[in-house]
Amino acid sequence: MHVRWRGLELPAKVVADERSLTRTFGRFTAEPFERGFGTTVGNSLRRILLSSLEGAAITKVRIPNVSHEFTQIPGVQEDVTDILLNVKDLVVSMDSDEPKTMRLIAEGPGEVTADLIQADPSITIHNSTKVLATLTTKTELAMEFTVSRGRGYVPAAEQIDPAEDQVIGDIPMDAIYSPVLRVRYRVEDTRVGQRTNYDKLIVDIWTNGTITPEMALVESAKILRKHLNPFVQYEAAGTTVVPAEIASQGASEAELVRKLNMPITELDLSVRASNCLESAQVRTVADLVRKTENDLLEVRAFGKTSLREVKYKLDELGLSLGMPMPEGVSPPSNA
Repeated sequence: MHVRWRGLELPAKVVADERSLTRTFGRFTAEPFERGFGTTVGNSLRRILLSSLEGAAITKVRIPNVSHEFTQIPGVQEDVTDILLNVKDLVVSMDSDEPKTMRLIAEGPGEVTADLIQADPSITIHNSTKVLATLTTKTELAMEFTVSRGRGYVPAAEQIDPAEDQVIGDIPMDAIYSPVLRVRYRVEDTRVGQRTNYDKLIVDIWTNGTITPEMALVESAKILRKHLNPFVQYEAAGTTVVPAEIASQGASEAELVRKLNMPITELDLSVRASNCLESAQVRTVADLVRKTENDLLEVRAFGKTSLREVKYKLDELGLSLGMPMPEGVSPPSNA
């Protein structure tokens, strides 16, 4: 299926290969593109998928009485460097935007696995059978992990905050936040009518399981769209370009009021989140952004997953919880 816009052939939808689709792998096809656009779109999505999707990672490890990674802990088979490499292999996801702490206390002898870690409810360890260390004697191993959210790759040196006092035993970690492990795309010829000089784009995505390939593809496309939006608001050639914040101030205020007066149904929230907000008499976007995170979490059956969904939808609109209301916004629905 395809559409035509100003004489250009465009794909109408993206098709997933259901036979090979898993939690960690997906193959997606879109066609037809005009010649060359398959490569343009495929390469852009690949770069964004590998570098710009948000994820979680362990950014700091604390081991009592260990000042650096080149240390041997008595009664532990692995040295600290090997333990840190094992920790780096942990696949974690987190619902919170703030750094959280996980703790581990294990007694030997025996293997120390990730399922012994006591984690905050907002954190999920996806490979909990991962072996972190091996205790050879009846000794105790205690560790503390800091989990943060971010994008791309951040080296250990950038994890150190110079404004904070460094604690002996704190070891910063290289953080690979990206949930996408690998992306491959290829462009093949496809037919529209009698013409065969159109592109078919095929994208293969591998993830670490904290995000589905479908969601990764959608997120990358949204990021690309956000970066292209300013180019759509162009000025006529030959005229003086006024700074965007001045030229669009009036229009921006009107657009903000329009968004805030939207019914909550236009956010396309999940059934659970929609029902919870309806029970709390939240009927417009303005009603929603008047709330704080704590206000929403006090709503019956409204949990952190629903909160994360709401924040994500508001972020797409350039809005946030607890923001001030401009003039022209409808009063609260329960007023």
